[in-house]
Amino acid sequence: MDFLQIGVVLALVVILAIPMAKYLTNVYSLEITKQDSMFGKIERVIFKLSGIDTNDMRWQQYAKALLLSNLVMFIISYMIIRFQGVLPGNPSKIDSMEPLLAFNTAASFLTNTNLQHYSGESGLSYLAQMAVIIFLMFTTPATGLSLCMAFFRGLTNQRSIGNFYVDLIRSITRVLLPLSILIGLVLVSQGVPQTLNPTAIATTLEGATQNIARGPVAALESIKHIGTNGGGFFGVNSAHPFENPNGFTNVLEILSMFLIPAALPLTFGYMARNKKQGWILFSAMGLMLLVFLSITYINEKNGNPALEKIGLTQENGSMEGKEVRFGIAQSALFTSVTTAATTGSVNNMHDTLTPLGGIAPLAMMMLNCVFGGDGVGTVNILMYSVMAVFLAGLMVGRTPEFLGKKIEGKEMKLIAIAILLHPLIILVPSAIALATQLGSSAISNPGFHGISQVVYEFTSSAANNGSGFEGLGDNTPFWNISTGLVMLFGRYFSMIAMIAVAGSLLAKKRVPETIGTFKTDNSTFLVILLATVLIIGALTFFPVIALGPVAEWLTIR
Repeated sequence: MDFLQIGVVLALVVILAIPMAKYLTNVYSLEITKQDSMFGKIERVIFKLSGIDTNDMRWQQYAKALLLSNLVMFIISYMIIRFQGVLPGNPSKIDSMEPLLAFNTAASFLTNTNLQHYSGESGLSYLAQMAVIIFLMFTTPATGLSLCMAFFRGLTNQRSIGNFYVDLIRSITRVLLPLSILIGLVLVSQGVPQTLNPTAIATTLEGATQNIARGPVAALESIKHIGTNGGGFFGVNSAHPFENPNGFTNVLEILSMFLIPAALPLTFGYMARNKKQGWILFSAMGLMLLVFLSITYINEKNGNPALEKIGLTQENGSMEGKEVRFGIAQSALFTSVTTAATTGSVNNMHDTLTPLGGIAPLAMMMLNCVFGGDGVGTVNILMYSVMAVFLAGLMVGRTPEFLGKKIEGKEMKLIAIAILLHPLIILVPSAIALATQLGSSAISNPGFHGISQVVYEFTSSAANNGSGFEGLGDNTPFWNISTGLVMLFGRYFSMIAMIAVAGSLLAKKRVPETIGTFKTDNSTFLVILLATVLIIGALTFFPVIALGPVAEWLTIR
């Protein structure tokens, strides 16, 4: 029954990804499409009121527009959170957030990470939840999708990389907003609250007073998943019955956060006019997901041997930290999808996963290309694809080409920077945290699990995921500053590098295919791509994995 549950959901993902990919291809087309008659008038009004010039941009202009718009959003968001206590829209009288926590929160939601060092229902006012959190949940995935399309256009020889503001607005009006409204209405029908009324006060059967938090939950939940945002209105996230009431909503949330990431590699195939290329990328990411999902499911199903030794039955698997209404299968699937798509939403507590069960979500964030978030994950797998082509070219003594574009030193330097930056901003802060009292004082479980807690926090931040091993006491100056900086570095340095690569490739003339051209749309390239991703990941992260989850597992056997 477990395999049927998982198989049906994954099959639905594939079925839905195909029409979604075709739709996205039309959304981001640089030509006039049928969608313009439906959305064009609304968008033209937005462009006119905003003073947006819709002409094509050079890659430098595209990067500048992305950075400046995000900087403005960061400043406005920080100010609202910082002074929410004196602003309207605060019926529960929640205090203003202290400066460093406000910095971390604004950086977190700006970067599509949604790491929370506060408890959602008690940390933010309704105004902050809507004007900051929900607003950024639209604009940050829209930014990721815009970057992705600029990169696609550079690789597929389009006339330009496009216009950032046009791509940003289209991402919201044509993709995120319609889907979030639809999903939000379904969630409301299943009992997810959507109200501006203050916290409800109830009297229990024992006569005690109980405060029941509520608010615009459905609106946040819908865009939280479709935008691969993560976070939660409530502290326990999608394990809370107000966020995720039943099995149907659980499947809906899995499909929501997986829909766009699964469709994007196929979208690339359509834009490249090579469907096989898209399916090769999809297959590479899909195979990695299946392997990591299997690791999590098998280990959680087998239970915790340490608990079994003291006489606690593990017949139903390791149910610590999991909701009975979801069970092992849907918990393992949700865990795998939320870290594969770098969403960060959780329906069980990752800190309570068995040591080997926790390796899989950690590893997928370390690789950061197993589908990934809206836009960014597909860009990362394409980055590894270019790296694989370059390595294959070196082995046979040919100038490497990808989709008819020569890959030269300039592109490889930028890609190397992006690849090296990811482990750098994970491992260096982790070492500092473990070696100093500033970071180690927050560890609730010293030993091998404490290493996992620290590494998971920085990995989640660098991968713009946002989930965490919540045993870590992370609302301290050190953790708020360090993870805030890691989130910003992990988001924007790689973005700028990839836009520069797109601009460089777009300027190159297409090289005619010859008998010696290395094909990238067959099973041979699939194997080379997987080997490139796994070898780079294994060489970089295996030592810290051995010190954390693997060592912990050996101690409880």
